[in-house]
Amino acid sequence: MAKQGKKFGRREKPEFDQKLLDLARVTRVVKGGRRFRFRATLVIGNRKGKVGVGVSKGSDVSDAIQKAYNDAQKNLIDIKIAGTTIPHDVFKKLGSAKVLLKPAAEGRGVIAGGAVRSVVDLAGIKDIVSKSLGASNKLNVARATIEALRELKAPRAPRPEAKK
Repeated sequence: MAKQGKKFGRREKPEFDQKLLDLARVTRVVKGGRRFRFRATLVIGNRKGKVGVGVSKGSDVSDAIQKAYNDAQKNLIDIKIAGTTIPHDVFKKLGSAKVLLKPAAEGRGVIAGGAVRSVVDLAGIKDIVSKSLGASNKLNVARATIEALRELKAPRAPRPEAKK
């Protein structure tokens, strides 16, 4: 006898993969003492050229993560990918976070650390070399990476051979 009201079977795969970059407990001091909340920084992407970063606070961890997911969906960007890498070098400074992204040969892999790695991995970039300079704050580095990817121009089509 099957249970009523419950659905069985496989769950649908979500449209975007997500990675929690940072989860911080933040405190607000009020007259009666301290109020604790949680700040979640989340990166989402479909590994096919769409990626976004969201940050939000909530009274509990799951609430903060859900709000950050919704924020990341609002801030999704489409990026230009040339094969498995990016079409050209790009450098972006956002606040004190500086990010340098360079295309890499196929098979080189993702050579990036921390927040940059999460963003480019969820964007679907397979080969890239990057360097994060300045700030080590995960949120600022992730936002700088998003801005750098936003500045990418479409890859040029190969020129036809000149006839002799």
